[in-house]
Amino acid sequence: PEEPGRLVIALTGPRALPTWQGSDQTPFDFYDMKGILSTLLNGLHITDLRFEPGQRPTFHPGKCGQVIVGGKIVGFFGEIHPLVKERLDVNEFPILVADFDLDMIIDSIPERYNVQPVPVYPPVLEDLAIVVDEDLPAARVESTIRKAAKDIVTAVQLFDVYRGESIGQGKKSLAYAITYQAPDRTLTDNEVARIRQRIIQMLNVEINARIRSLNET
Repeated sequence: PEEPGRLVIALTGPRALPTWQGSDQTPFDFYDMKGILSTLLNGLHITDLRFEPGQRPTFHPGKCGQVIVGGKIVGFFGEIHPLVKERLDVNEFPILVADFDLDMIIDSIPERYNVQPVPVYPPVLEDLAIVVDEDLPAARVESTIRKAAKDIVTAVQLFDVYRGESIGQGKKSLAYAITYQAPDRTLTDNEVARIRQRIIQMLNVEINARIRSLNET
């Protein structure tokens, strides 16, 4: 019989164990799982990687994604469907699951890859919240940010998604932690400001995004 190898990851519960000093008791969510998968696949030096909305019967509608490498779907991830979770008779926390074709993952790992020297110059860290259409994939936003900043932006991490009346119907706010870092110099405030403005302009032109103002809470 054919027995394909699978890589399965499950995640549930609070972000930290309770302590007498207090701890973060918010539950793990879809974006925590996505971050774990990004770290794993990037650590394997897998290129041509992207995340897109997906659909599977056992996953929560609207909280399922598919992972594509080299144009092929290698796996799905997301929150377990509430009806499936109800049958399992588990705790109240959401259950996140990722399911991959292990052979496809292994075949995607390059035999050789380029390495970068350890950065000598300090990074500049900045958060940027933008408002986009509800159906726009977060991956499209990240690729636009990287395209605008070229090699100066070394990391783009989505850390918050917000929806509300102040944002507008059919819209969502995506907050990104952006790392600016040059390999040959310390970036000045003016350089970072110019790059930020270029990012904002390209986000507006290419995906009709706007910066979220302070009163949009």
